[in-house]
Amino acid sequence: MPQYANHPGRRNHAPEIHLNLNVRGLGQSATLVINERSAALAAQGRHVYRFGLGQSPFPVPGPVEAELKANAHQKDYLPVEGLRNLREAVAEYHRRSQGVELSAEDVLIGPGSKELMFILQLVYYGDLVIPTPSWVSYAPQAHIIGRQIRWVQTRYENDWRLLPEELEKLCAEDPSRPRILILNYPNNPTGESYTADELRGLARVARKYRVVLLSDEIYSELHHRGQHVSVARFYPEGTIISSGLSKWCGAGGWRLGTFAFPRGLHWLLEAMAVVASETYTSTSSPIQYAAVRAFQGGLEIEQYLQQSRRVLQALGRYCWRRLDQAGLSTPRPVGGFYLFPDFSPQRERLVARGIHTAPALCNRLLQETGVALLPGSAFGRPEAELSARLAYVDFDGARVLTAASAEPAGKLSEEFLEHCCPNVVAGMERIVDWVQRA
Repeated sequence: MPQYANHPGRRNHAPEIHLNLNVRGLGQSATLVINERSAALAAQGRHVYRFGLGQSPFPVPGPVEAELKANAHQKDYLPVEGLRNLREAVAEYHRRSQGVELSAEDVLIGPGSKELMFILQLVYYGDLVIPTPSWVSYAPQAHIIGRQIRWVQTRYENDWRLLPEELEKLCAEDPSRPRILILNYPNNPTGESYTADELRGLARVARKYRVVLLSDEIYSELHHRGQHVSVARFYPEGTIISSGLSKWCGAGGWRLGTFAFPRGLHWLLEAMAVVASETYTSTSSPIQYAAVRAFQGGLEIEQYLQQSRRVLQALGRYCWRRLDQAGLSTPRPVGGFYLFPDFSPQRERLVARGIHTAPALCNRLLQETGVALLPGSAFGRPEAELSARLAYVDFDGARVLTAASAEPAGKLSEEFLEHCCPNVVAGMERIVDWVQRA
């Protein structure tokens, strides 16, 4: 009887490893890895300052949580584009907050903006242009799909913002080449944002070269002064606005994202809906019903946002000031809950301790102090650049919001931060002491 490779009597003949070449060598998302490492150290009894994973510390607003409970019975598949009422609420939200004219037909709902970004790259044939530093998942998604990535290196001197002339230089190399530019602001990992004039300049270049602009505005409501401006105001015909519930609504685990398209890009929306119908089918029904309430806003949600911004602004300024006093190069944050310090001014001192790269810096810092940061190399920066991302979210968000609401109007004091955000304050002191160690 002939012996076949898959005969049950033969051993060690499992199928060979034939991974897609675009997936080989990719690791898990750096943000998830650092969270798991932090949890493992904590399980060993170590005190860990969790500045690695960028998860909102604030609870879901009460009215939104109540709406989820009220709609727990919703079990039917919803349209692949999303619940009509939710799409209308998202369109109205963008009209109300930014003056961008949209309708329900312009909106696509997905299980997180991350999934929608992946499908957009899948259906659009063109390069992905990413300013660095950038969020950790933009480039890996392009690798998985097989898209060419064009990095645009930004500079600390410009607060890591993309300049119109830098975009012009890249586009002029091949003017007719199709491109998607991802513009993320307030920015992860830097905490920086753009002024209206800066956005006008970028819009002019994008229009000139007919670039599809994916404006990732997931942190828009966390601009510390509530002054976010969408680039869609200046380039409405070519901008897709990406948003969701994870950051400003404290609902990362709910997994709901939104894309808002101009009419001229409905062909992209329709193509994405086709792919969605064959992959995730539709987004969770109870979550969509609850999200309607989130995007409708109202007094209670606005008060929630005002206190969230107040806390994040105070913490951001405190952390920035301590890093600056330690001699690190760090732009002052204006939104979100991130800082992007560059330890290079202390390079000589760090090299003397055997630290030559950003990953080595973060590994040593975690092991010696319990402070978890992510290396700048995870965000598209060179390993030799001693940069890192710090997420100042290691505090009890519900407790802090309650305490902040009882404080007089104005800036929150350092005493308030020490009392209500002790892990953030203590973690910053550990970083400063570690850097200044002889």
